[in-house]
Amino acid sequence: MDGNGRWARARGLARTEGHKAAETSIHEAVSWCGENGVGFLTLFAFSTENWSRPAAEVTLIMSLLRSFISRNLPELQRKNVRIRATGRIEALPAKALADLRGAVEATQGNTGLQLILALNYGGRAELADAARRIAAEAVSGSLDPASVDEAAVAARLYLPDVPDPDLVIRTSGEKRISNFLLWQSAYSEFHFPEVLWPDFRKEHLDEALKVFSSRRRRFGGLG
Repeated sequence: MDGNGRWARARGLARTEGHKAAETSIHEAVSWCGENGVGFLTLFAFSTENWSRPAAEVTLIMSLLRSFISRNLPELQRKNVRIRATGRIEALPAKALADLRGAVEATQGNTGLQLILALNYGGRAELADAARRIAAEAVSGSLDPASVDEAAVAARLYLPDVPDPDLVIRTSGEKRISNFLLWQSAYSEFHFPEVLWPDFRKEHLDEALKVFSSRRRRFGGLG
């Protein structure tokens, strides 16, 4: 969800105002996915690298996470949305972590769209954590190192039951994935719309779906 700061700067506002404006786009994305039968939506909300941003901005982002949960949990429940989280969430501030875990627990029985919030998430960190788990199991004798294959790695990612994404969208026109779902996106289709995230609406998702449907997916074969 890229472009919050540039959106605010173009309007002579503080960067934090761009983060606040981004919530409308989240509503649009969640609604569109629910309406169109999408099973999983992962929002890259806060990366492992984002801690290097000014402390005031980080504090605001964490407070926006809490307010998003408190304001929207009833509506998400009504829409049968299940909230999940991926990343090193234990490092989040205590109150934000408690609210997040409360929302995950409250919606765990919902059977509709799975809304996955990537928080303190990094693709490299996820792979390092998976490697650490494999090493520990090998040392303990519960895992034969010779048996480690792609399936063994995938089973030790943060959310191993979640399928690989079919489509990855990065807004604002930047053409890089910035450490997002490195393992899982190996055969994803990518779409890089120019629109800044606070201006992202359902029509942009309609366009993304058109782009996706025009792609020929071969997964290394002939299709």
